[in-house]
Amino acid sequence: MAKKKSRIYWRDQGGVKRAYVDLRDLGGGRKALKVKGEKRGTTDPDIAAELAARRVKELEGQKRRKVILGVERVEGLKTFTAQHLLQKAKGGKVTIGWLEAAEYHLREAIAFFGENRDVASITTADAQRYANHLQTVSNGRKGTLAASSQRHYLNSLSNLYRRAQSEGLVGPGYNPVAALMEKPSGKPAEASWLEPHEAALLLESARTYRPDPDAHAGPLYPLLAVMLLTGGRTSEVLGLEVDDVSFQRRTITFRPNDWRRLKTLTSHRSVPLWPQLEAILRSYFADKEREGGLGRLLFPSPVMHSESLITDFRKGLDAVAKRAGWEKGEVRSKAFRHTYCAARLQTLDRGAPVSPYTVGRELGHGGTAMVQRVYGHLGQVRDRSEVVEYQIENHREALADRLTALEKLTT
Repeated sequence: MAKKKSRIYWRDQGGVKRAYVDLRDLGGGRKALKVKGEKRGTTDPDIAAELAARRVKELEGQKRRKVILGVERVEGLKTFTAQHLLQKAKGGKVTIGWLEAAEYHLREAIAFFGENRDVASITTADAQRYANHLQTVSNGRKGTLAASSQRHYLNSLSNLYRRAQSEGLVGPGYNPVAALMEKPSGKPAEASWLEPHEAALLLESARTYRPDPDAHAGPLYPLLAVMLLTGGRTSEVLGLEVDDVSFQRRTITFRPNDWRRLKTLTSHRSVPLWPQLEAILRSYFADKEREGGLGRLLFPSPVMHSESLITDFRKGLDAVAKRAGWEKGEVRSKAFRHTYCAARLQTLDRGAPVSPYTVGRELGHGGTAMVQRVYGHLGQVRDRSEVVEYQIENHREALADRLTALEKLTT
């Protein structure tokens, strides 16, 4: 039996033999076998063999696609990512925030696989190596990505492969991410939330907080008040418009707009404008009028020249929380939605305990399941009231030392 001729051959260049590969039978021509970052072919036989095998695999995959799918189109990962995000934007079903997050996630995939890597050549084994790599990626806070964040990165890549299927770049059902046996996911645990007296203390800290002029802290007091007293998701509250607040009907309406979409169909809803929040927002509106008037957004970004959404207020929240005795990072806006639900479940509706269905609708859910399974928390303070409120005067005895410490900081 005749020995199969090697595709690899060597050329003498200045007294050094460098590797080349002949792929003309696969439509790839002749080319130097170069390691990434190098300008000339490798001198290592083992590396040459590995590089040649990878290129053969890519070309054979393209050949199979041509036979099976009848397409010859080959797309590099970077180019196809740009096309994918452009089509997502044109579809109008995702927000700018979603696009920015997806672009950020896919940028990591491009850096890992290479910008010219053929989309169809990425296998499930490659996706597993990428998943392992994500465990080492920095989160920007002296740590690595949490499991839930890793999942977001993988989901963005998986979504790209759904488009690759629709455009015939890969076979129907081909998705190396979806085929992974184990995917990272956050550990289920009871979410953090605040008792009514803790929420009152946080709001009091925000009310008396005076940031440095160059801190760009934004309207933290009314912003936190809206989150704690409506149960709105962070993106929903940040995207509220001035017209969504009705003092006449005493409601705040969450509806889709140009700034952001809503999570589900049932997310379009109106919630009560509780007396405490009404007083805070009336004062906020009056202050804004004195400063030159209100725009469209209820809480516009303090750092942008044109009206735009606030993208991150964690530094301001940390500053407010630290004044009230919490550690940095201990209080996050996700807890406010849970706080509202727990407080609302303790209120009365026309003299009777409020229905979990009513609370679910105010949170934007279609039923009671999420209230009972996720958002409902049984606290130590269970005062039945007609309204949701976190008045500091009602909790001075429970707060004691923490409130004294806060008053010292204020004075």
